[in-house]
Amino acid sequence: MIGIACLAAAVLCLLYCVVTARTGSGGRFYLVWLAGGVFFLLLAGLLRTGLWDGIPVWARRVFFGMIIAGVILFISVEGLVLSGFGQKGRAGLDYIIVLGAQVREDGPSRALQFRLDAACAYLQANPDTVCILSGGQGDNEPVSEAEGMYRYLTAAGIAPDRLVREDRSRDTAENIANSVALIGSTDAAVGIVTNNFHVFRGVRLAKAAGLWDVCGIAAGFTPLYLPHNMMREFFGVLKDFFCGNLTVS
Repeated sequence: MIGIACLAAAVLCLLYCVVTARTGSGGRFYLVWLAGGVFFLLLAGLLRTGLWDGIPVWARRVFFGMIIAGVILFISVEGLVLSGFGQKGRAGLDYIIVLGAQVREDGPSRALQFRLDAACAYLQANPDTVCILSGGQGDNEPVSEAEGMYRYLTAAGIAPDRLVREDRSRDTAENIANSVALIGSTDAAVGIVTNNFHVFRGVRLAKAAGLWDVCGIAAGFTPLYLPHNMMREFFGVLKDFFCGNLTVS
């Protein structure tokens, strides 16, 4: 029974690897699903051939202990990530920061469109709020993410003088640090606009950068790719935690 479950998990991982690879975004992180598929295939093979029984008991216990510890860590981090899903900010913020995502030849990626639509709605409802568009230019992008966001929002009717472009950032930590530098004060009331799975980390990074009056503004996301991005966010939170960029308390 366990062998069949492992085989099913392997098939799902491999299929999802193909699905996420076809999006063309997120670098090569889709390979994590390939690794998962290979892992479950090997485990299924060990169980079905009886080779598993030949492994020393102590080694099997260590293996299961590591799996249990990993699952506990994963659930704990994902619980923190999920805590940001319902954040909608509040009216009258001094600034909102839109965190960048991939820009393509035909415009913002779907993930970025969700963020920009949420930012546009907020800016229309709060005419005194200034918006910082944060994101540099990747190797596979025709313009900087900040420029792509600027074009999208001005086309949607947002006045150019309300938009500030920050086009040097390469990751979320730099998005926040460079945007705070542009604001020039840690006393401003600031909203972090990003997809729901990204809100927790964005807000925590902003607090670590010195902002004390900060909240999240969660945009939606395509359900099919949500597991992929939740997995990426798990590693993103761990990376920023161990690099000292954020705390989870």
